[in-house]
Amino acid sequence: MKSLEDLERLKEETLQDIRLRTSSGSPRIVIGMGTCGIAAGARETMLAIIDELKVRRKFDVTITETGCIGLCAKEPIVEVHMPGQPKVLYGNVDPSRGRQIVVSHIVNHKPIDQWIINVEDNS
Repeated sequence: MKSLEDLERLKEETLQDIRLRTSSGSPRIVIGMGTCGIAAGARETMLAIIDELKVRRKFDVTITETGCIGLCAKEPIVEVHMPGQPKVLYGNVDPSRGRQIVVSHIVNHKPIDQWIINVEDNS
């Protein structure tokens, strides 16, 4: 860091990262981070999703982690909760698929049917 401007820029980037992880707004993305999920690449998938949300300037999305979801063969698993819509569970989500889910489902409101492993209607 060479200046106060550099420090301010770092502060704003960090605050944006925090907002991505704690926003009480919607939509919400939950990433399975149990042992099997981490072994299958869930951490890299989560980082790709966070990066794509930043690129798309979607700072109103909450990102959370959860433990084992129970479908080890489908890890990494990503849940997408859109307001007023059923919860969608995606399986085998690598970083590339995670980015595509952000663009298609979060930004354009179009789930990617071929990767869905479950849909839960919570109404």
